[in-house]
Amino acid sequence: MIRLVAPRIFLALGCCLLMTASAFAQKKFTVSGTIKDGATGETLIGATVIIKEIPQSGAAANAYGFYSLSAPEGDYTLIYSFVGYNPVSQTVSLHKDAGINIALIAKNNLQEVVISDKTPNNDNVLSAQMGVEKLDMSQINNVPVIFGEKDILKTISLLPGVVAASEGNTGYYVRGGGSDQNLILLDEATVYNASHLFGFFSTFNSDAIKDASLYKGGMPAEYGGRLASVLDVKMNEGNSKEFTAEGGLGLISSRLKLEGPIVKDKGSFMISARRTYIDLFLKASTDTNVRGSSLYFYDLNAKFNYHFDDKNTLYLSGYFGKDVLGLQNTFGTNWGNSTGTLRFNHIFNSRLFSNTSLIYSNYNYTIQSFITGNQFTASSAINDFNLKEDFQYFINPKHTLTFGINAVDHDLKPGSVTSTSTSVSNNNTVQSRYGIETAAYISDDWHVNEKINLIYGARFSDIFLLGPGTFNTYDALGNVLTSANYGSGSLVKSYFDIEPRFSASYVLDQQNSIKLSYNRNTQNVHILNNSTSSTPTDLYVLSSNNIKPEIGDQVSTGYFKNFSDNAFEFSGEVYYKWLQNQIDYKNGAQLISNPNVESQLVYGIGRAYGLELFLKKKYGKFNGWIGYTLSRTEGKFNSINNNDWFPNTYDHTHNLSVVGIYDLNKRWKLSGTFVYLTGNAVTYPTGKYEVGGLTTFYYSSRNGYREPPTDHLDLGATLEGKQHKKYHSSWTFGIYNVYNRRNPYTITFQDSKTVPGTTEAVETSLFGIIPSVTWNFKF
Repeated sequence: MIRLVAPRIFLALGCCLLMTASAFAQKKFTVSGTIKDGATGETLIGATVIIKEIPQSGAAANAYGFYSLSAPEGDYTLIYSFVGYNPVSQTVSLHKDAGINIALIAKNNLQEVVISDKTPNNDNVLSAQMGVEKLDMSQINNVPVIFGEKDILKTISLLPGVVAASEGNTGYYVRGGGSDQNLILLDEATVYNASHLFGFFSTFNSDAIKDASLYKGGMPAEYGGRLASVLDVKMNEGNSKEFTAEGGLGLISSRLKLEGPIVKDKGSFMISARRTYIDLFLKASTDTNVRGSSLYFYDLNAKFNYHFDDKNTLYLSGYFGKDVLGLQNTFGTNWGNSTGTLRFNHIFNSRLFSNTSLIYSNYNYTIQSFITGNQFTASSAINDFNLKEDFQYFINPKHTLTFGINAVDHDLKPGSVTSTSTSVSNNNTVQSRYGIETAAYISDDWHVNEKINLIYGARFSDIFLLGPGTFNTYDALGNVLTSANYGSGSLVKSYFDIEPRFSASYVLDQQNSIKLSYNRNTQNVHILNNSTSSTPTDLYVLSSNNIKPEIGDQVSTGYFKNFSDNAFEFSGEVYYKWLQNQIDYKNGAQLISNPNVESQLVYGIGRAYGLELFLKKKYGKFNGWIGYTLSRTEGKFNSINNNDWFPNTYDHTHNLSVVGIYDLNKRWKLSGTFVYLTGNAVTYPTGKYEVGGLTTFYYSSRNGYREPPTDHLDLGATLEGKQHKKYHSSWTFGIYNVYNRRNPYTITFQDSKTVPGTTEAVETSLFGIIPSVTWNFKF
């Protein structure tokens, strides 16, 4: 494997380095360092530094707060800034390379502004990157959601181009991609099922989250493995100055976060935990069966870091979460994620930064039946070990080169069933599958001139399907054509793909730009389920001799504008996406514990296109956004719908979301959201017939009908407690679905009990009006 991949990697890196070698012709000096929060020591991702004397100069801190900026020899004034913080001015004499570490102070912690330089951020206009949304954690904490839980995944469904899988659910679709086509990363580790309690809570405890970015298009080359989007979430590093504790008590769940220095200003820790306690209420039930039931989840986030010196830092982070659901003497199920990331940052010099990561991801579930005569235990799991090496090379103010390699060892255990000797269920084990996924990438962020900015590069990916096991190939009807046995480590099948990435911006002026992007993505880990969103029993499979890598090509263009001193942002983007090797299922497909699950699959193509409009106010007493999407998502399969195009289940023509947050005074903050969404595309019966007294429905075209639209209004308010020297508290109130709209969750058909011979549609709604209240504290 190494022999095959290495030449490709080094050839790609060599070509790009030769292309940019001319950049060293003019002698320049570099200032570099780390930008941190002055109160906590947390690094500030995306903080900017500009040279006041050189127009169009500037650099942004990377994911670890490191920045590098080069300029000709001379004396300059550097201005450091970050949203929500007061800018800092620093003079520097560049007669040799210099190192400057900067601490910024949050505006609400500063009694007096020490400098008057205004550095409003218009990077969204000037940068070539498009199709990305940076999520402001302070806004997420104030957006009202169901059950009052602050939630990243529910908040991103309020952005244009993103649709919630169902009302109140954390599953989501991005620009026509399936829920399994979203890559979700937590400190670089893949989270395979990012939901609790069947999707009504996400795995992300917002107290533990520092930064989150959603990429919908123009995908940076360092990301790969999914077609639709990347949600990159990073955890807090912990307070390196002092010990703090904070948390909250709610009606359904409570949380607690502890953080503090390991060694002051050199190392810190953060531990955050959360648990629901619905099961405690069940114990008070008068029903003896319900009283013994289980219904809860817990999760734990932890992160540690230590700075050996200015050039070397070690990070260790992890996530552990579990759901437990059961009915006494009937059934029980539990599922959960575990991740671990060990990272080492090294600064070779003022221009070259590296990050080495060893990453572990696990997702597993277990289902048990306790019914007499049908006792069994079914389980499934996926384990990943990932080794990554990433570099960032700040060549000069015009070129920033990023490149790296990674290899992921996949171990998929699709399912096993064990039963007792008296059970009617049979023991069954589906063969495990093993594979190694490798990739190399390189990308150059090139500021061509004051008008044109480019980000161009490519990702080179391989998948190697390995033995041991028996591997079948199937015809279009699902019949076995060939069958072969492979020993441990034997190569069964491999695929190699080149994924070009390109983004460009043309700056009309400092407030207006036009952008264009094209990117290709491939996907080699596929989820099989018959549901519209992620479920605990999702089945994971690798690309194989039957399943080819899914391929997505997306082109997009847009207009970007800022106004009122960059307090307002506006963007309008149009996109078109071509999808190859898409997977669907035969009618009546059996997926769970099926050793020949690939015989149940059909393959086809897809397309998605749309318009996204986004208006956002970032600063002031009132802020928020309005997002609107007009879109279409369709699929085409030989054995479905007579090979005609049909809308996907998650095709929604109109999607409107409005979010508002208002600082009424120093103590009260009000918020509200409104959502309107075209109903899901569904397949309804067009006729029926009766056999043996039983009614059987006849279905025609796939997804030829629509459910009623979904809409709801949610309101929230936060009351800040009085300020104390060492203690602070607040109350968060919320009302979900204020006007008690009964949105459809499912629609089923059945024989009418009141009018014989007729059929009635039965609509089920999950949520009416739901109040919530949470007490938050910090000391």
